[in-house]
Amino acid sequence: KRLAARLLDTVVLLGVTAAAAVPLGTMAIDHVNEKIDAAKLSGETVTVWLLDGTTSVYLGIIVAVLLLVGVVSEVLPTAKWGRTLGKKLMGLDVRDIEGHEAPDFGSALRRWLVYSVPGLLVVGIVGVAWCLFDKPWRQCWHDKAAHTFVAG
Repeated sequence: KRLAARLLDTVVLLGVTAAAAVPLGTMAIDHVNEKIDAAKLSGETVTVWLLDGTTSVYLGIIVAVLLLVGVVSEVLPTAKWGRTLGKKLMGLDVRDIEGHEAPDFGSALRRWLVYSVPGLLVVGIVGVAWCLFDKPWRQCWHDKAAHTFVAG
């Protein structure tokens, strides 16, 4: 159930981010291609940087959208109700390990960041799989960092 909930939440996050990333990525590719064409026409040997003032702005916007959507779709619902859309559909709740209440905003944000950042570095797979062996709360690394657990 927990994996299915995570997959649903990831689809939402990536879908909304892709809606911003695809057009901006296309614009970035067009910009770089224009620079390459201009360099070819100049007849000189020049360096064409892939990351410049224009493409770095596009990348910054995509990262900002990813962070904003992550906070809105993961952190806020976890802090307010103790569940994201995926967890709600799967009948799961995120609870504070001491009070068994929904975690506060800081804990929900820490939980999401500890899940997301290592996930980008592939080591996050170990952190997520950690719950398969953890006793007694079956916590992943992000649960341990936020002092939370997932209840059915």
